[in-house]
Amino acid sequence: MIMSRYILLFLSVLFFLSCHHRVESWVERSEKPPIYPDYTDVTIPYNMAPLNFLFRGDVSALRVCVYNEQDSLLVEGKQQISFPLQAWKDFMEQSKGQTLQVILYAQEQGSWYRYSAFSWSVSSDPLDGYLSYRLIEPGYEVWNHIQLCERNLENFEERVIADNNLVDGNCMNCHIYGNHQGSLSCFHLRGEKGGTILNKDGKLRKLRLKNEQMVSAATYGDIHPKGTYGVFSSNQIIPAFHLLGNQRLEVFDMASDLVVVHFDTEKMTQFPWTARKDVLETFPTFSADGKWVYYCAASAKVLPDSIYQLKYSLCRVPFKEQHGELENQIDTIWNADEKKASVCFPKASPDGRFLLFTVADYGTFPLWHRETDLQMMDLQSRQLLDVSVVNSDRSDTYHSWSSTGRWFVFASKRGDGQYCKPYFVHVSTDGKLSKPFLLPQKDAEHYDYTLKSYNIPELSETPVPFDAEDIRRICQ
Repeated sequence: MIMSRYILLFLSVLFFLSCHHRVESWVERSEKPPIYPDYTDVTIPYNMAPLNFLFRGDVSALRVCVYNEQDSLLVEGKQQISFPLQAWKDFMEQSKGQTLQVILYAQEQGSWYRYSAFSWSVSSDPLDGYLSYRLIEPGYEVWNHIQLCERNLENFEERVIADNNLVDGNCMNCHIYGNHQGSLSCFHLRGEKGGTILNKDGKLRKLRLKNEQMVSAATYGDIHPKGTYGVFSSNQIIPAFHLLGNQRLEVFDMASDLVVVHFDTEKMTQFPWTARKDVLETFPTFSADGKWVYYCAASAKVLPDSIYQLKYSLCRVPFKEQHGELENQIDTIWNADEKKASVCFPKASPDGRFLLFTVADYGTFPLWHRETDLQMMDLQSRQLLDVSVVNSDRSDTYHSWSSTGRWFVFASKRGDGQYCKPYFVHVSTDGKLSKPFLLPQKDAEHYDYTLKSYNIPELSETPVPFDAEDIRRICQ
């Protein structure tokens, strides 16, 4: 055992020298390097694309050494560090379950400086391989140019799966998956040629999810784990400007109800206990086993006059799959009156352990609410868990679980306060969360010059079998 320790120490020295052999002398700096994105001391999945980053400062050269227990990876650059894809993949595969040490040297005005080391914990829990999101300008107009895109998270390949310029410029709502599979998904297309685009069993269909009793067509929703049913809200949405604090735009429902759809027959079913005029219901989602529907509910107010008193509670009702019905047993599991806040966008983890949702001061459209934070509930104890490491001083919302329940992604406006960007978080088996890290890009300057928000990021194990041209054809 003593001999093994000496061998490990000897190898560590060799790795250290191999990384630093080109730097003859340097000045130590106690602070961590000013890199963007901030990838210092984060937990990452072993199958994630390289964490390329920029150095925020005036430098002429950079050298970065990443080392694990067996090997090291040396990369050089000028203003940014870009890891070779295959070398990164091989190194991460070798580093599963290890904590890597990262040391950065920067040459500034002819002298080399070595910054304090930081770590990357490489989780053996894989992340789903694909992420879809809506790229949209963060403006106040209803829509302009919108694309639904799909990114391969193991490399940097991105493709457009729907483009509103190919469908008469109509607005497109966000893309959702069933069972985190690309073979089952849907999104809503508004306008004269609109409808719900359903991707199921290798076929694309355009559904008209609206009947005379509904206040609008299906809007926000989820797909049952078995894929036969979906649950949606039907929302009469109103956007309005106001001058309260740091909020500029408010979006609220004048009316909203829940509806269950049978995808094969396109039958829409409403229920008196979730279609009351004095209660607004929205953002429904299924539990992991499909036996419950979680949703948000608020007592109707005089709007927009009483918008600041509009606060949504978190509720659930049983779902009877054999009949496709919501039962009349409403259970409030997070009470807005007690919390003096408003909940929206609940999402249950696939292992049935946790419920992730967002909380704002009021209302149900958190995107423009700077105070919006994520919260997570243990579904067995109904206790809220500590998620302080995740939240920022800007809007943190619109989240999606991975298929294993060990990761989730969310959209955050941290940084500039204007553009939503996707951040990833590891969730341990006991509900502890890791520091969020930003979706890596091939060009580390990407977020500096891309004037689009990444809206509603959703994880999937497999890609969808269609592209923007397929959507154009089905909408003709």
